[in-house]
Amino acid sequence: MAEPTPRRHEPRLRPAPLLFEPAEAAGDPEHFFDLESIDDPGALLARATELTVAFQAAADRALEFQAMAAAQLADPRRFDRITPADIAARAEWTEDYAKKMVEFGRDLLRGDVEGRGHVGPV
Repeated sequence: MAEPTPRRHEPRLRPAPLLFEPAEAAGDPEHFFDLESIDDPGALLARATELTVAFQAAADRALEFQAMAAAQLADPRRFDRITPADIAARAEWTEDYAKKMVEFGRDLLRGDVEGRGHVGPV
């Protein structure tokens, strides 16, 4: 499992590069980042693990950006702020989850996420 995403003051580890699939390969349902062409099980495990870590790191980082955007959209200082219900509808979340994401985003924007053992609002 990927480690929690480092905060702004910590150096960010670089996961394995996610190379884009050629258009021809993307159309083939059996093709996935050329993993099907790796015959050596040790090499396959290593590359698949690299991809797993990279995807998890990307998902964690994207979740943080979602939370920051939700917090900014719900900011009471904005004249065009929207409600957690509206945020939930836009992001296809429940309203409770949207409220947690807004709070998590506020924590991120304040830089106040020290001591959290997880990434995300849940």
